Amino acid sequence: MPSDAVQKRVSCRGRVYVDPATVPTGSWVVAPMSRGRQESTLASMPTITQTVRNGVDTEKMFATLDLIKQQPELAKFRFRATNRWIDGAHNRSTIQGFYAAGGEDSTRETAFELDAGEPAILLGTDTGANPAEYLLHALAACLTTSIVYVAAARKVELTAVESTLTGEMDVRGALGVDPEPRNGFESIAVSFRVAGNASQEKLREVVERAKARSAVYDMVTNGVPVAVDVATA
Repeated sequence: MPSDAVQKRVSCRGRVYVDPATVPTGSWVVAPMSRGRQESTLASMPTITQTVRNGVDTEKMFATLDLIKQQPELAKFRFRATNRWIDGAHNRSTIQGFYAAGGEDSTRETAFELDAGEPAILLGTDTGANPAEYLLHALAACLTTSIVYVAAARKVELTAVESTLTGEMDVRGALGVDPEPRNGFESIAVSFRVAGNASQEKLREVVERAKARSAVYDMVTNGVPVAVDVATA
């Protein structure tokens, strides 16, 4: 038998499995096994369930969901972004810490920096995507993440998730030259290509479920109150 030092064990949902990387010591003799005994042995072996699917640890996912159901107060999150004007249309947002599960989360060692700007036709110098394009990115990213999580929970292995988003805007509203057009997008079209080890019907069901649970899709389609406070100097 392997020594205690090399006999690694992995606990999974109350069952214990010997790490297959463990190398046994001593001499071993392999004898043929009858077909009936093989089938009996295979039937009695515990099934090791794959927990990581599409890069998502489903065991942690379900454990997190169960914990939030038991303690709803842990579901309160507060995300933050700070922004600083640099020059012209160029400004930069910094994102790092956030509040989650009853306390401040400071696990991100490095802040994310997102530069925004405008194209030359809108008096900018292309220092970054413009804010409307960032909105399209946020919507695409949230829908994609939701698709991946839903697929993982439903045991669907994805091989590709791609999307193209198009926002239609009449900029006369935002430029203040005509009060008729709204300031923002008049419409947004999202086109997905999803591939995986499931039927077309099931993949479409995954996308529909993801759309129903996407936070950014909800904010874009239903709106959200925005409070603006101003300090002057």
